[in-house]
Amino acid sequence: MPELERLALRHAPALLRFEQVNRAYFARFVPDRGDDYFREFSDRLLGLLAEQGTGLCHFHVLVEPEDGAVLGRFNLVDVAEGSAELGYRVAERAAGRGLAREGVRRVATLAREEYGLRQLVASAALANPASLAVLRRTGFVPVEEALLNGQPSLRHVLDLT
Repeated sequence: MPELERLALRHAPALLRFEQVNRAYFARFVPDRGDDYFREFSDRLLGLLAEQGTGLCHFHVLVEPEDGAVLGRFNLVDVAEGSAELGYRVAERAAGRGLAREGVRRVATLAREEYGLRQLVASAALANPASLAVLRRTGFVPVEEALLNGQPSLRHVLDLT
């Protein structure tokens, strides 16, 4: 089973490959990151790691133990007052294997036990039934309709207490 690891500089090559290989796949569900993201990847990663050091965000990668390949990202951002926003993405080759569900469960446990959070918030586009299913299967409750990247979505909350 892949390991959920806190993002570190050592993940840079595998993370970049994950983003490059899955770029078109991800763009089917969320706006493309654009060419600048890839050109400036090293600087952006250093920025994320610095932000993570402040405790305002917690970034995680799901890593294949055999070869170190990144299979997913599970991020907690905008940490404040016991709450954080959850975002995640899983590689196309890993889709449909329950890894998104397992990654969300693991990061929720970390959020509660390691980061002291009491609530997670996540949104999923209505056009992305797989993400909606992951949220519901991991205990998130839909609370309101919203727009996510300009698309109709449902905002969900998970009570960690």
